[in-house]
Amino acid sequence: MGDMTGQVALVTGGIRGIGRAISERLAARGVEVAAGYSHGKEAAEQFVADHPRASLHQGNIGVAEDCERVVSEVLERHGRLDILVNNAGVTLDKTVRKMTPHDWDHVIQVNLSGAFYLSRAVLQHMLDRGYGRIINISSLIGEAGNIGQANYASSKAGLFGLTMSMAKETARKGLTVNSVAPGYVSTEMVRAVPKAALDQVIAKIPVGRLGEPDEVARVVEFLADPDSGFITGQVYSVNGGQYM
Repeated sequence: MGDMTGQVALVTGGIRGIGRAISERLAARGVEVAAGYSHGKEAAEQFVADHPRASLHQGNIGVAEDCERVVSEVLERHGRLDILVNNAGVTLDKTVRKMTPHDWDHVIQVNLSGAFYLSRAVLQHMLDRGYGRIINISSLIGEAGNIGQANYASSKAGLFGLTMSMAKETARKGLTVNSVAPGYVSTEMVRAVPKAALDQVIAKIPVGRLGEPDEVARVVEFLADPDSGFITGQVYSVNGGQYM
């Protein structure tokens, strides 16, 4: 694997769940992590306490101005930005019949527009340096759809189109853009699902268990590596065989 010491990564939603595992993986490779978050000050402060070279950046990725500000903060603090992981996301689950325009707009704005805003904000810096890794965290739901999650599925499916389009635009300029699509992973949110419902989910996963955040993070680490420069515009599914 390539040397990542001294590189800088912005990981949105980088202090909890899959985002925390990604931040930990990259930090272990010598990467200075800029962790983006919207709430959870205690967890954020603990992350920085554990990683003195890391920085925290609070904002709403559904707001373009916040995204531009956060990228400026990262560049001012760290002097460079090599890796962007668009991980943060939200859900507002309802069937289409019951879903309000706000429910639709909010999820699309955060999950899809937020990835566009941040990618656009980092792009010129990466192009000027002739190097960059952008990794969009999509979802099994974006591949397969799900009852009550039309807004979430659409936002995550939209990341595939964003990924492939940016990959084609930047492939000759030293940048790679890829997607990772996790299935059901053992995060705080998933573990809060009632046991009976969770057992039904696990029964549909061929490997017979939930994934672990670090199993997603190791794929992100692989794609972020300097030696992964011939991989771009791809989707890596990490779902225990649930969707093939």
